[in-house]
Amino acid sequence: MGVYHESNTFLEKQTNWEDFQNGHLLYGQSLIEEYRDAYHEIGGMVEVLDKEPDLEIVPLFYAEATPGGTISGEAADRLLMEVKTSLTDAMPLDGLMVVPHGAAVSASYMDFDGHWLKMVRKMLGPNVPIIGTIDPHCNLSDAMVKAVDALIAYKTNPHVDQRNVGIEAGRLMIDTLSGKIQPTMQAVQTKVAISIEMQHTGSSPCKELYQLSSRIGSRRKILSASVVLGFPYADVPEMGTSFIVVADGDEMLARNAVNELNEYIFNNHSKFSGDKIGLDQLPDEIRKAQKPLLLLDMGDNVGGGSPGDSTFLLGMLESLTGQRSFICIYDPEAVKIIKERSSNDPFLTLSIGGKTDQLHGKPVEVSVELISLVEGRFSEKEPRHGGQVNFNMGETAIVKTKSGNTLMLTSLRTVPFSLQQLLHFHIDPFQFDIIVAKGVHAPLAAYQSVCKSIIRANTPGVTRADMINLPYQNRRKPLYPLDDLA
Repeated sequence: MGVYHESNTFLEKQTNWEDFQNGHLLYGQSLIEEYRDAYHEIGGMVEVLDKEPDLEIVPLFYAEATPGGTISGEAADRLLMEVKTSLTDAMPLDGLMVVPHGAAVSASYMDFDGHWLKMVRKMLGPNVPIIGTIDPHCNLSDAMVKAVDALIAYKTNPHVDQRNVGIEAGRLMIDTLSGKIQPTMQAVQTKVAISIEMQHTGSSPCKELYQLSSRIGSRRKILSASVVLGFPYADVPEMGTSFIVVADGDEMLARNAVNELNEYIFNNHSKFSGDKIGLDQLPDEIRKAQKPLLLLDMGDNVGGGSPGDSTFLLGMLESLTGQRSFICIYDPEAVKIIKERSSNDPFLTLSIGGKTDQLHGKPVEVSVELISLVEGRFSEKEPRHGGQVNFNMGETAIVKTKSGNTLMLTSLRTVPFSLQQLLHFHIDPFQFDIIVAKGVHAPLAAYQSVCKSIIRANTPGVTRADMINLPYQNRRKPLYPLDDLA
């Protein structure tokens, strides 16, 4: 069972029920059919649980929407009703596997994940084990920790180990049900919020933090240790980095282990703030970079809830000469105009992007030639960030500007997690000098095989990297880098 949403509270537009319908809304057996072979935690859970001859898997309900604004009150009520109904119909249960994201916020409940997990615990009672996975971009709350027996975060960013973590959680459930172990979980909220561009688990300083967590996780009687990086775009008291340790029946062991991790990040907190490359520096950085270049639009990170129609980089790339670029922009209005055009002129002048709000740039007027109109569905079979198999961009127009840049205009916001977003529609990524992906780390799993260099641009927007310029009202204090810990 799962409700999976990363909620950006700085975005004005709310996430509605329709957004979950356009995402993944799965009931019963369809849940297993979607994820059985996927690089997703549900696939890992199914793999390990399915091998137990005396265990019956009862798939319940899973809802996921593309990261976006706060979940509306109406959508939250509908989600809670679906969770409650599916669980009621399936009871009694011996154990429950849960798949929250950990950064869901609704208009009714600031800690939406904590709320629905608490509701589930109340329904099942204190003795039924509840074990689950979380995205490391979870903002971990006391309610989440108290509601379940164990939570395990993915260990990679980009998230390419979700299936393995699902297997780990499934084995934990099997051993709990058989009486081999007694999971005891402890967690701590730190005084640090790791800056988004420093959250790549394969690079310093995250690399060393994860190495410490791995060593702790391998100790005797420690069942798992998790780094919870945090999601800086949800203005909630839980926002920031946390740690979880699950021990076998030893509360003090788990407590000492999370304190060790907490002490490490406090002593090294200044390493996690990062350097920022702004728009003024970008043209020079682009000229110096090896091509093809992956240009990451951090301020319009669709995987962090942004609108996907920022135009800061589009405007800059249109003004650069001699650079062939690719950029995907959410613009259903432009797609509609292209679809309904009556002129035979091969070129059409459009105002592209900048239509969701005033934070992500103004529309850019460009003259474009239509390459193709497509139904924007594609699939991914390789391990990629998010573990999803099926993607839907809605009606999509692929156009080329007079400057030589290729634009993919979509009717649904789409995360740039798969190279199939280009290949499926006969777009050769090697033809470009610059590929823009509206993300920070997630696109690396898809595009590193194509691009020789990477630039992370600190563009303006609701997912800007410099969190000190975000208007927080509810965060905890002190919290680095927003506060001095000296």
